[in-house]
Amino acid sequence: MDILVQLAYLVASFAFIFSLRALTRPESARNGYRLAIIGMAIAVVATLLHEGLSYEWIAAGLIIGALVGYPLGMFVPMTAMPERIAFSHAFGALAATLVGVGEFMQVKSFSHLAHDPFRMGALSFEVLFGALTVTGSLMAFGKLAAILPGRPLTYPLQNFSNLAFLASGAGCLVYLVLASAGLVPMHAEVFYAMVGIGTMVGILMVIPIGGADMPVVISLLNSYAGLAACATGFALDNTILIVAGALDGASGFILSIAMSKAMNRSFANVIFGAFGAVDQTAAVGGAGGITGEMHPISAEDAALRLAYAERVIFVPGYGLAVSQAQHQVRELADVIEKRGGSVIFAIHPVAGRMPGHMNVLLAEAGVPYDKLLDMDEVNPKFAETDVVVVVGANDVVNPAARTNKGSPIYGMPILTVSDARSVIVLKRGQGAGFSGIENELFFDPKTSMLYGDARKSLTTLTSEVKSA
Repeated sequence: MDILVQLAYLVASFAFIFSLRALTRPESARNGYRLAIIGMAIAVVATLLHEGLSYEWIAAGLIIGALVGYPLGMFVPMTAMPERIAFSHAFGALAATLVGVGEFMQVKSFSHLAHDPFRMGALSFEVLFGALTVTGSLMAFGKLAAILPGRPLTYPLQNFSNLAFLASGAGCLVYLVLASAGLVPMHAEVFYAMVGIGTMVGILMVIPIGGADMPVVISLLNSYAGLAACATGFALDNTILIVAGALDGASGFILSIAMSKAMNRSFANVIFGAFGAVDQTAAVGGAGGITGEMHPISAEDAALRLAYAERVIFVPGYGLAVSQAQHQVRELADVIEKRGGSVIFAIHPVAGRMPGHMNVLLAEAGVPYDKLLDMDEVNPKFAETDVVVVVGANDVVNPAARTNKGSPIYGMPILTVSDARSVIVLKRGQGAGFSGIENELFFDPKTSMLYGDARKSLTTLTSEVKSA
Protein backbone atom coordinates (compact mmCIF):
# COMPACT_ATOMS: atom_id res chain seq x y z
CA MET A 1 0.00 0.00 0.00
CA ASP A 2 2.83 2.40 0.85
CA ILE A 3 4.28 1.92 -2.64
CA LEU A 4 0.94 2.87 -4.20
CA VAL A 5 0.71 5.98 -2.02
CA GLN A 6 4.22 7.11 -2.97
CA LEU A 7 3.50 6.43 -6.63
CA ALA A 8 0.33 8.53 -6.39
CA TYR A 9 2.35 11.31 -4.76
CA LEU A 10 4.81 11.14 -7.65
CA VAL A 11 2.00 11.49 -10.20
CA ALA A 12 0.52 14.39 -8.22
CA SER A 13 3.93 16.07 -8.08
CA PHE A 14 4.28 15.90 -11.86
CA ALA A 15 0.75 17.31 -12.20
CA PHE A 16 1.67 20.27 -9.97
CA ILE A 17 4.89 20.96 -11.90
CA PHE A 18 3.23 20.88 -15.33
CA SER A 19 0.25 22.89 -14.08
CA LEU A 20 2.61 25.59 -12.84
CA ARG A 21 4.27 25.68 -16.23
CA ALA A 22 0.89 25.99 -17.96
CA LEU A 23 -0.08 28.88 -15.68
CA THR A 24 2.75 31.01 -17.09
CA ARG A 25 0.78 31.59 -20.32
CA PRO A 26 -2.79 33.00 -20.44
CA GLU A 27 -3.92 30.68 -23.23
CA SER A 28 -2.92 27.55 -21.26
CA ALA A 29 -3.81 28.82 -17.77
CA ARG A 30 -7.23 27.13 -17.64
CA ASN A 31 -5.77 23.74 -18.49
CA GLY A 32 -3.02 24.31 -15.93
CA TYR A 33 -5.61 25.04 -13.29
CA ARG A 34 -7.53 21.86 -14.15
CA LEU A 35 -4.32 19.83 -13.99
CA ALA A 36 -3.58 21.26 -10.54
CA ILE A 37 -7.06 20.20 -9.38
CA ILE A 38 -6.47 16.67 -10.66
CA GLY A 39 -3.07 16.55 -8.93
CA MET A 40 -4.56 17.73 -5.64
CA ALA A 41 -7.39 15.18 -5.88
CA ILE A 42 -4.84 12.39 -6.39
CA ALA A 43 -2.78 13.62 -3.44
CA VAL A 44 -5.81 13.80 -1.14
CA VAL A 45 -7.06 10.32 -2.08
CA ALA A 46 -3.58 8.87 -1.63
CA THR A 47 -3.26 10.48 1.81
CA LEU A 48 -6.59 8.97 2.86
CA LEU A 49 -5.14 5.52 2.23
CA HIS A 50 -2.77 5.91 5.18
CA GLU A 51 -3.61 3.77 8.18
CA GLY A 52 -4.60 5.19 11.55
CA LEU A 53 -6.53 8.19 10.27
CA SER A 54 -9.67 9.46 11.98
CA TYR A 55 -12.07 9.47 9.06
CA GLU A 56 -14.88 10.95 11.16
CA TRP A 57 -12.89 14.14 11.79
CA ILE A 58 -11.75 14.22 8.17
CA ALA A 59 -15.35 13.97 6.96
CA ALA A 60 -16.36 16.78 9.32
CA GLY A 61 -13.49 18.91 8.02
CA LEU A 62 -14.49 18.26 4.41
CA ILE A 63 -18.08 19.30 5.09
CA ILE A 64 -17.08 22.49 6.92
CA GLY A 65 -14.46 23.32 4.29
CA ALA A 66 -16.97 22.84 1.48
CA LEU A 67 -19.55 25.04 3.20
CA VAL A 68 -16.97 27.82 3.54
CA GLY A 69 -15.09 27.30 0.28
CA TYR A 70 -18.00 27.06 -2.15
CA PRO A 71 -19.40 30.56 -1.43
CA LEU A 72 -15.87 32.00 -1.49
CA GLY A 73 -15.31 30.52 -4.93
CA MET A 74 -18.72 31.05 -6.51
CA PHE A 75 -20.16 34.26 -5.11
CA VAL A 76 -17.19 36.53 -4.38
CA PRO A 77 -17.01 39.10 -7.22
CA MET A 78 -13.85 39.57 -9.26
CA THR A 79 -13.41 42.99 -7.67
CA ALA A 80 -12.97 41.28 -4.29
CA MET A 81 -10.61 38.59 -5.58
CA PRO A 82 -7.42 40.17 -4.09
CA GLU A 83 -8.79 40.15 -0.54
CA ARG A 84 -10.27 36.68 -1.04
CA ILE A 85 -6.84 35.37 -2.01
CA ALA A 86 -5.27 37.03 1.03
CA PHE A 87 -7.97 35.41 3.19
CA SER A 88 -7.24 32.01 1.61
CA HIS A 89 -3.53 32.41 2.41
CA ALA A 90 -4.49 32.93 6.05
CA PHE A 91 -6.48 29.66 6.08
CA GLY A 92 -3.67 27.69 4.46
CA ALA A 93 -1.08 29.05 6.86
CA LEU A 94 -3.40 28.42 9.81
CA ALA A 95 -3.69 24.77 8.79
CA ALA A 96 0.10 24.40 8.71
CA THR A 97 0.46 26.16 12.07
CA LEU A 98 -2.18 24.01 13.77
CA VAL A 99 -0.59 20.84 12.40
CA GLY A 100 2.74 21.95 13.85
CA VAL A 101 1.25 22.79 17.24
CA GLY A 102 -0.64 19.49 17.29
CA GLU A 103 2.49 17.55 16.41
CA PHE A 104 4.42 19.29 19.19
CA MET A 105 1.67 18.56 21.73
CA GLN A 106 1.32 14.92 20.69
CA VAL A 107 3.58 13.62 23.44
CA LYS A 108 3.89 15.75 26.58
CA SER A 109 7.41 14.57 27.24
CA PHE A 110 8.37 15.52 23.67
CA SER A 111 10.22 12.23 23.44
CA HIS A 112 9.11 11.83 19.81
CA LEU A 113 11.21 14.89 18.98
CA ALA A 114 14.18 14.06 21.18
CA HIS A 115 17.43 13.36 19.35
CA ASP A 116 15.87 14.58 16.12
CA PRO A 117 17.08 18.19 15.67
CA PHE A 118 16.25 18.28 11.97
CA ARG A 119 12.61 17.40 12.55
CA MET A 120 12.35 19.88 15.39
CA GLY A 121 13.90 22.56 13.18
CA ALA A 122 11.40 21.85 10.41
CA LEU A 123 8.50 21.87 12.88
CA SER A 124 9.61 25.15 14.44
CA PHE A 125 10.16 26.79 11.05
CA GLU A 126 6.70 25.63 9.98
CA VAL A 127 5.02 27.14 13.02
CA LEU A 128 7.01 30.41 12.98
CA PHE A 129 6.38 31.12 9.30
CA GLY A 130 2.85 29.77 9.46
CA ALA A 131 1.89 32.04 12.35
CA LEU A 132 3.31 35.19 10.75
CA THR A 133 1.61 34.33 7.45
CA VAL A 134 -1.78 33.94 9.18
CA THR A 135 -1.77 37.38 10.75
CA GLY A 136 0.10 38.98 7.84
CA SER A 137 -2.54 37.70 5.41
CA LEU A 138 -5.34 38.92 7.66
CA MET A 139 -3.73 42.38 7.77
CA ALA A 140 -3.45 42.36 3.97
CA PHE A 141 -7.09 41.29 3.73
CA GLY A 142 -8.08 44.14 6.03
CA LYS A 143 -6.22 46.72 3.96
CA LEU A 144 -7.60 45.44 0.66
CA ALA A 145 -11.16 45.25 2.01
CA ALA A 146 -10.86 48.79 3.47
CA ILE A 147 -11.43 47.41 6.97
CA LEU A 148 -7.99 48.77 7.86
CA PRO A 149 -6.46 51.97 6.46
CA GLY A 150 -4.75 51.36 3.12
CA ARG A 151 -2.01 53.87 3.91
CA PRO A 152 1.14 52.78 5.77
CA LEU A 153 0.70 52.80 9.55
CA THR A 154 4.10 53.74 10.90
CA TYR A 155 5.53 54.42 14.35
CA PRO A 156 8.96 55.25 15.78
CA LEU A 157 11.60 52.50 15.59
CA GLN A 158 9.19 50.20 13.73
CA ASN A 159 11.90 48.54 11.63
CA PHE A 160 14.09 48.00 14.68
CA SER A 161 11.22 46.47 16.67
CA ASN A 162 10.18 44.26 13.75
CA LEU A 163 13.71 42.94 13.35
CA ALA A 164 13.97 42.44 17.12
CA PHE A 165 10.77 40.38 17.17
CA LEU A 166 11.93 38.31 14.19
CA ALA A 167 15.34 37.73 15.79
CA SER A 168 13.72 36.60 19.03
CA GLY A 169 11.54 34.15 17.08
CA ALA A 170 14.62 32.79 15.34
CA GLY A 171 16.30 32.54 18.75
CA CYS A 172 13.42 30.39 20.03
CA LEU A 173 13.78 28.17 16.97
CA VAL A 174 17.49 27.67 17.60
CA TYR A 175 16.84 26.93 21.28
CA LEU A 176 14.28 24.24 20.39
CA VAL A 177 16.71 22.60 17.97
CA LEU A 178 19.41 22.57 20.64
CA ALA A 179 16.91 21.15 23.15
CA SER A 180 15.99 18.39 20.73
CA ALA A 181 19.70 17.56 20.48
CA GLY A 182 19.86 17.32 24.27
CA LEU A 183 22.17 20.33 24.66
CA VAL A 184 19.70 22.42 26.70
CA PRO A 185 16.53 21.56 28.65
CA MET A 186 13.31 21.34 26.68
CA HIS A 187 10.71 23.95 27.69
CA ALA A 188 7.31 23.97 26.01
CA GLU A 189 6.97 27.65 26.91
CA VAL A 190 9.69 28.48 24.36
CA PHE A 191 7.66 26.82 21.61
CA TYR A 192 4.46 28.70 22.46
CA ALA A 193 6.40 31.95 22.81
CA MET A 194 7.65 31.38 19.26
CA VAL A 195 4.06 30.98 18.06
CA GLY A 196 3.11 34.24 19.73
CA ILE A 197 6.15 36.04 18.30
CA GLY A 198 5.32 34.80 14.80
CA THR A 199 1.77 36.11 15.21
CA MET A 200 3.08 39.54 16.22
CA VAL A 201 5.64 39.65 13.39
CA GLY A 202 2.88 39.06 10.82
CA ILE A 203 0.90 42.03 12.13
CA LEU A 204 3.85 44.37 12.49
CA MET A 205 5.29 43.39 9.11
CA VAL A 206 2.21 44.30 7.05
CA ILE A 207 0.64 47.32 8.76
CA PRO A 208 3.50 49.66 7.70
CA ILE A 209 3.08 48.65 4.05
CA GLY A 210 0.90 50.83 1.84
CA GLY A 211 -1.89 49.52 -0.35
CA ALA A 212 0.10 50.25 -3.51
CA ASP A 213 2.48 47.44 -2.52
CA MET A 214 -0.23 44.86 -1.87
CA PRO A 215 0.43 42.84 -5.07
CA VAL A 216 4.00 42.19 -3.90
CA VAL A 217 2.86 41.51 -0.33
CA ILE A 218 0.26 38.97 -1.45
CA SER A 219 2.86 37.21 -3.59
CA LEU A 220 5.35 37.19 -0.73
CA LEU A 221 2.78 35.84 1.74
CA ASN A 222 1.99 33.12 -0.77
CA SER A 223 5.67 32.22 -0.73
CA TYR A 224 5.70 32.13 3.08
CA ALA A 225 2.64 29.85 3.13
CA GLY A 226 4.40 27.51 0.69
CA LEU A 227 7.54 27.43 2.81
CA ALA A 228 5.45 26.61 5.90
CA ALA A 229 3.75 23.75 4.01
CA CYS A 230 7.15 22.47 2.82
CA ALA A 231 8.45 22.48 6.40
CA THR A 232 5.28 20.61 7.44
CA GLY A 233 6.19 17.93 4.91
CA PHE A 234 9.64 17.50 6.44
CA ALA A 235 8.18 17.41 9.96
CA LEU A 236 5.59 14.78 9.00
CA ASP A 237 7.77 12.96 6.48
CA ASN A 238 5.19 13.63 3.76
CA THR A 239 6.60 13.77 0.23
CA ILE A 240 3.74 15.58 -1.49
CA LEU A 241 3.73 18.39 1.08
CA ILE A 242 7.45 18.90 0.53
CA VAL A 243 7.06 19.08 -3.25
CA ALA A 244 3.90 21.23 -3.31
CA GLY A 245 5.21 23.55 -0.60
CA ALA A 246 8.56 23.99 -2.34
CA LEU A 247 6.82 24.80 -5.65
CA ASP A 248 4.52 27.28 -3.97
CA GLY A 249 7.30 28.90 -1.97
CA ALA A 250 9.71 29.19 -4.89
CA SER A 251 7.13 30.42 -7.41
CA GLY A 252 5.78 33.01 -4.98
CA PHE A 253 9.30 34.26 -4.23
CA ILE A 254 10.20 34.51 -7.93
CA LEU A 255 6.94 36.35 -8.64
CA SER A 256 7.67 38.77 -5.80
CA ILE A 257 11.10 39.50 -7.29
CA ALA A 258 9.57 40.08 -10.73
CA MET A 259 6.93 42.44 -9.34
CA SER A 260 9.45 44.36 -7.26
CA LYS A 261 11.55 44.72 -10.40
CA ALA A 262 8.46 46.00 -12.24
CA MET A 263 8.23 48.76 -9.63
CA ASN A 264 11.99 49.34 -9.62
CA ARG A 265 12.12 48.57 -5.91
CA SER A 266 13.83 46.04 -3.68
CA PHE A 267 12.29 43.68 -1.14
CA ALA A 268 13.80 45.77 1.64
CA ASN A 269 12.12 48.87 0.22
CA VAL A 270 8.76 47.10 0.02
CA ILE A 271 8.93 45.61 3.52
CA PHE A 272 10.59 48.53 5.31
CA GLY A 273 10.00 51.51 3.02
CA ALA A 274 6.39 52.35 4.01
CA PHE A 275 5.62 53.28 0.39
CA GLY A 276 2.61 55.52 0.24
CA ALA A 277 3.71 57.88 3.02
CA VAL A 278 4.57 60.57 0.50
CA ASP A 279 5.40 64.13 1.42
CA GLN A 280 3.42 67.08 0.13
CA THR A 281 6.13 68.09 -2.32
CA ALA A 282 6.06 64.70 -3.99
CA ALA A 283 2.28 64.67 -3.86
CA VAL A 284 2.08 67.68 -6.10
CA GLY A 285 4.78 66.58 -8.45
CA GLY A 286 8.09 67.30 -6.79
CA ALA A 287 10.17 70.41 -6.60
CA GLY A 288 8.89 71.82 -9.88
CA GLY A 289 5.23 71.11 -9.26
CA ILE A 290 2.63 70.37 -11.98
CA THR A 291 1.50 73.29 -14.07
CA GLY A 292 -1.60 73.49 -16.24
CA GLU A 293 -5.04 71.98 -15.78
CA MET A 294 -6.99 68.89 -16.68
CA HIS A 295 -9.07 69.05 -19.87
CA PRO A 296 -12.54 67.43 -19.64
CA ILE A 297 -14.16 65.86 -22.68
CA SER A 298 -17.74 64.84 -23.39
CA ALA A 299 -18.69 61.27 -24.19
CA GLU A 300 -19.82 62.35 -27.67
CA ASP A 301 -16.45 63.92 -28.55
CA ALA A 302 -14.53 60.99 -27.09
CA ALA A 303 -16.66 58.57 -29.12
CA LEU A 304 -15.96 60.46 -32.34
CA ARG A 305 -12.25 60.25 -31.66
CA LEU A 306 -12.50 56.49 -31.11
CA ALA A 307 -14.83 55.88 -34.05
CA TYR A 308 -12.29 57.15 -36.58
CA ALA A 309 -9.10 55.93 -34.90
CA GLU A 310 -7.05 53.30 -36.71
CA ARG A 311 -5.06 52.12 -33.67
CA VAL A 312 -6.48 52.07 -30.14
CA ILE A 313 -4.91 50.77 -26.92
CA PHE A 314 -6.90 50.22 -23.73
CA VAL A 315 -5.00 50.48 -20.44
CA PRO A 316 -7.01 48.85 -17.61
CA GLY A 317 -6.40 49.56 -13.92
CA TYR A 318 -8.00 48.98 -10.55
CA GLY A 319 -10.78 51.42 -11.41
CA LEU A 320 -11.91 48.96 -14.07
CA ALA A 321 -12.25 46.30 -11.39
CA VAL A 322 -14.05 48.60 -8.95
CA SER A 323 -16.72 49.50 -11.53
CA GLN A 324 -16.86 45.91 -12.86
CA ALA A 325 -16.53 47.29 -16.37
CA GLN A 326 -14.54 44.49 -18.00
CA HIS A 327 -17.48 43.38 -20.16
CA GLN A 328 -18.23 46.94 -21.26
CA VAL A 329 -14.61 47.58 -22.30
CA ARG A 330 -14.61 44.38 -24.35
CA GLU A 331 -17.87 45.42 -26.03
CA LEU A 332 -16.43 48.84 -26.91
CA ALA A 333 -13.30 47.19 -28.30
CA ASP A 334 -15.47 44.91 -30.47
CA VAL A 335 -17.40 47.91 -31.85
CA ILE A 336 -14.18 49.75 -32.72
CA GLU A 337 -12.83 46.68 -34.50
CA LYS A 338 -16.05 46.30 -36.50
CA ARG A 339 -15.45 49.82 -37.78
CA GLY A 340 -11.99 48.81 -38.97
CA GLY A 341 -9.88 49.91 -36.01
CA SER A 342 -7.14 47.84 -34.39
CA VAL A 343 -7.45 47.29 -30.61
CA ILE A 344 -5.05 45.84 -28.05
CA PHE A 345 -4.82 45.94 -24.25
CA ALA A 346 -1.72 47.08 -22.34
CA ILE A 347 -1.14 45.16 -19.10
CA HIS A 348 1.24 46.49 -16.44
CA PRO A 349 2.66 43.80 -14.10
CA VAL A 350 1.38 45.50 -10.94
CA ALA A 351 -1.90 46.97 -12.22
CA GLY A 352 -4.69 46.14 -9.80
CA ARG A 353 -4.38 44.66 -6.33
CA MET A 354 -2.99 41.20 -7.01
CA PRO A 355 -0.64 39.55 -9.52
CA GLY A 356 -2.40 39.11 -12.87
CA HIS A 357 -5.50 41.00 -11.72
CA MET A 358 -6.17 42.65 -15.09
CA ASN A 359 -5.51 39.44 -17.04
CA VAL A 360 -8.09 37.61 -14.93
CA LEU A 361 -10.74 40.31 -15.35
CA LEU A 362 -10.32 40.63 -19.12
CA ALA A 363 -10.17 36.87 -19.65
CA GLU A 364 -13.43 36.59 -17.73
CA ALA A 365 -14.95 39.09 -20.18
CA GLY A 366 -13.80 37.05 -23.17
CA VAL A 367 -10.98 39.28 -24.41
CA PRO A 368 -8.70 37.11 -26.62
CA TYR A 369 -5.37 36.29 -25.00
CA ASP A 370 -3.37 37.51 -27.99
CA LYS A 371 -4.74 41.03 -27.42
CA LEU A 372 -3.30 41.21 -23.89
CA LEU A 373 0.22 42.62 -24.27
CA ASP A 374 2.64 43.03 -21.39
CA MET A 375 4.58 46.21 -20.70
CA ASP A 376 7.77 45.43 -22.62
CA GLU A 377 5.82 44.31 -25.69
CA VAL A 378 3.33 47.17 -25.83
CA ASN A 379 5.47 50.20 -24.91
CA PRO A 380 7.03 50.59 -28.39
CA LYS A 381 3.51 50.65 -29.88
CA PHE A 382 2.25 53.75 -28.04
CA ALA A 383 4.09 56.18 -30.30
CA GLU A 384 2.15 54.93 -33.35
CA THR A 385 -1.22 54.77 -31.56
CA ASP A 386 -4.03 57.21 -32.38
CA VAL A 387 -5.96 56.95 -29.10
CA VAL A 388 -5.11 55.40 -25.74
CA VAL A 389 -8.04 54.84 -23.37
CA VAL A 390 -6.93 54.64 -19.73
CA VAL A 391 -9.64 52.98 -17.64
CA GLY A 392 -9.02 53.43 -13.93
CA ALA A 393 -5.20 53.21 -14.09
CA ASN A 394 -3.10 55.88 -12.45
CA ASP A 395 0.38 55.27 -11.03
CA VAL A 396 1.33 52.75 -13.74
CA VAL A 397 0.94 55.44 -16.44
CA ASN A 398 2.39 58.40 -14.51
CA PRO A 399 5.28 60.02 -16.44
CA ALA A 400 6.69 61.24 -13.11
CA ALA A 401 8.27 57.79 -12.82
CA ARG A 402 10.57 58.87 -15.67
CA THR A 403 10.80 62.64 -15.27
CA ASN A 404 10.55 63.57 -11.58
CA LYS A 405 13.43 62.46 -9.35
CA GLY A 406 11.54 63.79 -6.33
CA SER A 407 8.61 61.42 -6.89
CA PRO A 408 8.32 58.27 -4.73
CA ILE A 409 7.63 56.27 -7.91
CA TYR A 410 10.69 57.60 -9.77
CA GLY A 411 12.42 54.76 -11.61
CA MET A 412 9.33 52.54 -11.65
CA PRO A 413 8.82 51.07 -15.14
CA ILE A 414 5.55 52.39 -16.52
CA LEU A 415 3.35 52.10 -19.59
CA THR A 416 4.53 54.96 -21.81
CA VAL A 417 1.03 56.23 -22.55
CA SER A 418 2.29 59.80 -22.89
CA ASP A 419 3.98 58.81 -26.20
CA ALA A 420 0.59 58.31 -27.89
CA ARG A 421 -0.99 60.92 -30.18
CA SER A 422 -4.09 61.24 -28.01
CA VAL A 423 -5.15 60.00 -24.58
CA ILE A 424 -8.60 59.66 -23.02
CA VAL A 425 -8.68 58.95 -19.28
CA LEU A 426 -11.81 57.50 -17.68
CA LYS A 427 -11.80 58.59 -14.04
CA ARG A 428 -14.33 59.26 -11.29
CA GLY A 429 -12.82 62.59 -10.28
CA GLN A 430 -9.62 64.58 -10.01
CA GLY A 431 -8.18 62.76 -7.00
CA ALA A 432 -4.64 61.41 -6.84
CA GLY A 433 -3.74 57.75 -7.34
CA PHE A 434 -3.34 55.04 -4.73
CA SER A 435 0.21 56.20 -4.03
CA GLY A 436 -1.13 59.64 -3.16
CA ILE A 437 0.68 61.62 -5.88
CA GLU A 438 -0.66 63.64 -8.79
CA ASN A 439 -0.37 62.19 -12.29
CA GLU A 440 1.47 64.38 -14.81
CA LEU A 441 -0.28 62.59 -17.66
CA PHE A 442 -3.65 64.05 -16.65
CA PHE A 443 -2.30 67.59 -17.16
CA ASP A 444 -0.78 66.88 -20.58
CA PRO A 445 -2.44 68.93 -23.37
CA LYS A 446 -2.96 65.74 -25.41
CA THR A 447 -4.92 64.13 -22.54
CA SER A 448 -8.70 64.48 -22.16
CA MET A 449 -10.56 63.51 -19.00
CA LEU A 450 -13.91 61.71 -19.20
CA TYR A 451 -15.30 61.86 -15.67
CA GLY A 452 -17.79 59.40 -14.22
CA ASP A 453 -18.19 55.75 -13.36
CA ALA A 454 -16.16 53.70 -15.84
CA ARG A 455 -18.94 51.22 -16.49
CA LYS A 456 -21.46 53.92 -17.38
CA SER A 457 -18.90 55.88 -19.40
CA LEU A 458 -17.92 52.81 -21.44
CA THR A 459 -21.57 51.93 -22.09
CA THR A 460 -22.23 55.50 -23.33
CA LEU A 461 -19.08 55.44 -25.49
CA THR A 462 -20.15 52.16 -27.08
CA SER A 463 -23.55 53.56 -28.02
CA GLU A 464 -22.04 56.76 -29.39
CA VAL A 465 -19.41 54.91 -31.45
CA LYS A 466 -22.12 52.69 -32.94
CA SER A 467 -24.09 55.72 -34.10
CA ALA A 468 -21.08 57.77 -35.24
